[in-house]
Amino acid sequence: MCQLLGMNCNTPTDITFSFEGFRRRGGLTDHHTDGFGIAFFEGKGVRIFRDNRPGASSPMADLVNQYRIKSFNVIAHIRKATRGDVNLENTHPFIREIWGENWVFAHNGTLEGVTVCPNNHYQPIGSTDSEAAFCCLAASLKARFPQKPSEKAIL
Repeated sequence: MCQLLGMNCNTPTDITFSFEGFRRRGGLTDHHTDGFGIAFFEGKGVRIFRDNRPGASSPMADLVNQYRIKSFNVIAHIRKATRGDVNLENTHPFIREIWGENWVFAHNGTLEGVTVCPNNHYQPIGSTDSEAAFCCLAASLKARFPQKPSEKAIL
């Protein structure tokens, strides 16, 4: 099963210390060797780094460590493939635009019975159950709320 790392801070912070231990689980201290990804939220933008190589030996993960990006919110994922091939398009986190904002999604586990939602603006690029579920979720939100709702309304 995949593993997730999230960070939410009240001041921009780099995730270097936590990420170093986390990425080592991607092939060095654990068997999650099917890719890694990390997303840093910066204002309305998102920096996403993904690699289908193990996090422990990825030059991309080395770059993330050296870059020391500061962010209020970070989502990281190391993959143990259960659905979909080991390739870049199946590497989390996934990103889609909803209401003119970047939404990022990473998932841990296998989702039974998830299929691609037909006639939907949001379509998966890869072949994972996680991305298919994210696309269906994005479409459902957009259909229910054509304009961005308040946080209270969406709960």
